[in-house]
Amino acid sequence: MLPVVLSAVAAASLFSTAQALSPSTKDVGNGVHIPGAIPANLNEPLQHRLAFAGPTGMTVSWSTFNQLSNPQVFYGTDPSNLDQQASSSESTTYPTSRTYNNHVKLTGLKPGTKYYYKVSYTNAPAAAYRPTYSFTTARAPGDTTPYSIAIFGDLGLMGDDGLSTRTGPIGGDNYTVIPDGAMNTIQSLLAAKDSYDFIYHTGDIAYNDYFLKESIQGYFGLAANDTQPTRGEVAEQYESLGEQFYDQMQPITAERPWLVTPGNHEANCDNGGVKDKAAHITYDSTYCMPGQTNFTGYNAHFRMPSYESGGLGNMWYSFDNGLVHYVSLTCETDLGDGLKGPIEDVNGPFGAPNQQINWLKNDLANVDRTKTPWVVVGLHRPWYTSVSPPSWPAWQQAFEKIFYDNHVDFYHQGHVHTYEFFSPMFNGSVDPRGLNNPRAPMIAVGGSAGHYDGLDQFDQTPLYNGTLTAIDTEYGWGRLTFHNRTHLTYQFIASRNGSVIDEHTLYKEHNFRKIQGQHPYTPPSNSQGGNNNAQKRSILHF
Repeated sequence: MLPVVLSAVAAASLFSTAQALSPSTKDVGNGVHIPGAIPANLNEPLQHRLAFAGPTGMTVSWSTFNQLSNPQVFYGTDPSNLDQQASSSESTTYPTSRTYNNHVKLTGLKPGTKYYYKVSYTNAPAAAYRPTYSFTTARAPGDTTPYSIAIFGDLGLMGDDGLSTRTGPIGGDNYTVIPDGAMNTIQSLLAAKDSYDFIYHTGDIAYNDYFLKESIQGYFGLAANDTQPTRGEVAEQYESLGEQFYDQMQPITAERPWLVTPGNHEANCDNGGVKDKAAHITYDSTYCMPGQTNFTGYNAHFRMPSYESGGLGNMWYSFDNGLVHYVSLTCETDLGDGLKGPIEDVNGPFGAPNQQINWLKNDLANVDRTKTPWVVVGLHRPWYTSVSPPSWPAWQQAFEKIFYDNHVDFYHQGHVHTYEFFSPMFNGSVDPRGLNNPRAPMIAVGGSAGHYDGLDQFDQTPLYNGTLTAIDTEYGWGRLTFHNRTHLTYQFIASRNGSVIDEHTLYKEHNFRKIQGQHPYTPPSNSQGGNNNAQKRSILHF
């Protein structure tokens, strides 16, 4: 049976009977699962996703339409002999959810080692056929083996095929249509899966909350009310969109850890406020039902390594992998020092006052740079962008100086649906050393993975001070490669064909005793100052 919460909502007549799930939305039990459909066997494991739990652990998560009393994972280093097993009692749901989220943490694993695994009810009767999946644990801190990660923000579902060729009204902001024969970003990530070790997704996941906008713009036919969805329809279709997305990510996330940070679209169901001009209706967060607010679905689906790093749930945490210390933050709330996050009035805070900021300072101060010389930060909202750049936003005030004071090497943001790569900067000023041993962090804004509205367009002329490359016509994702202790390379990959269309290599000496207090660069005090006339800047169109 479906989760009790869904049954209760239906019993309360919040769901339109005309919009009830039809037979076409249920699998027939022939060994194939249709993304977004209800499986014939409600115990069937769906939407596998992995996350590091320190260098000797891995959390395996998946969803089922039935609650499991004892979720289990069978695993081992030999695919024909899964001789170890772990279990938990964590099979939980939330109001409006159609599924239960199961989480099992595997511990005592060897770092940098490949394991094979299956979860409860894999290949059960009437279930889809699933292979024995594999994962590789994080490298031990100090392991100097080169490796790459995939990094991006703002990847969502549009229609039935990930990044659909059919978009809103009907047509979105910019470059929404994918040419015939081109790949979308999910397909591109799958095709390139062997070229990276894990995914780092810096906010805005699935875009469940676009259902309201899509329905108003005619993307869905909704019972007799056509384009004016009921709260029940929003609740059900919000979950259905998310299920489709997680199903489509499964071939990747069942074998590559998926580390996430919270974005604003994880917070509610109303797409930040949707206006139906024809019907003179404005939908806001009061239209959302419990389970669609305050990051409920996001926090239910994922288990990030906060326990291992002293963080807080999926909101902020850190982890080591080989040469790199990664830090994940939220820009949406919990900024501390009297600063209010942009959606904190209706979501959060999640910790005590200053908890995230105090944790961040302590985490960075205790990084062993002899083992993990590189420090990379993932967070959702940018403060440098050529698309309606904000003026000294609260999240910049909260984080930027801490990054600078602690010698963060690189930070990645999304939110703006373009790709923009910056020379190392601090306080609005370009580091004169550029990519050759700068004091300030290198920055990329990579929010062009793709979603229903397509891409944003650059509206600032000239481009923001410090911009090296700006692309607003191409869906894509980043690949970040750590070659050794002193060199990393960032590549921007065009999703349509997997080609590299932008590339930058950063050199950092990482001699902290020499740099501390002796670096010749002192940034100016103005927040938008600096001069980068000597820097190469380009806006690219394809």
